Amino acid sequence: MRVSAIVVSHGTAADVASLLPALEPQVDELVLIANVPGSAPAGVPAVENARPLGYAANLNLGLAQTKGEAVLAVNPDTRPEPDAVAILRAFMAAHPQCGVAGPKLVYPDGQLQPSRRRFPTVTGTIVRRTPLRRVVRQRRHYHLDEPAPMEPVQCDWMLGGFLLLRRAMLDELGGFDEGYRLYGEDIDLQYRAMRAGWERWYVPAALVQHVHQAVTDKRWLTRRTFWHWAGIVRFVRRHPERLRAL
Repeated sequence: MRVSAIVVSHGTAADVASLLPALEPQVDELVLIANVPGSAPAGVPAVENARPLGYAANLNLGLAQTKGEAVLAVNPDTRPEPDAVAILRAFMAAHPQCGVAGPKLVYPDGQLQPSRRRFPTVTGTIVRRTPLRRVVRQRRHYHLDEPAPMEPVQCDWMLGGFLLLRRAMLDELGGFDEGYRLYGEDIDLQYRAMRAGWERWYVPAALVQHVHQAVTDKRWLTRRTFWHWAGIVRFVRRHPERLRAL
């Protein structure tokens, strides 16, 4: 199973320069997309966008320019361990219904990042996107109410910072929904994958460091806040049955 990596950079050339030495030896093909000028390190080939695109649109652009049976969507602020991609690749190859395989993500200090999550509910979304999150803990949403798995487990969805995706699944689903500008495209894809019968697996043996700044969790009113709420609205419009999930 050949793996093609897609890295989308939006002015993060320094992060890309740090990522590539760890990522390139692990994949068969790599496409770097420079969403705005100055997004690629000097001397590194990149697809230069004439105008900025949303993250989902950039991933679809990368899909169209790669050929691997599996596609790795990679954020520039990740750092995979030397065997991370090989572990995910082997797992997906051994599980024909696995459409998405995600690693164990950790913060730079080594603490576990809650990347394995349950699909959104109405009350959970209200808590996470308002000041209520300061007093109401979302343990169930982040699987913090159970021991951290040591073996692969199926899950609803995983954070899109570093995901291995089966191309056959992407072709069936029509790729990412480009109506999402920055937030929600990973949830939407994995929700549609679930409805189409594709499995999503969390594979903790694969270890990846992820900075994950979580800007919308720290600042209330930024452009990203509005993009996040736009993603929530789009997800509900596309999947209104989730309104019954309180």
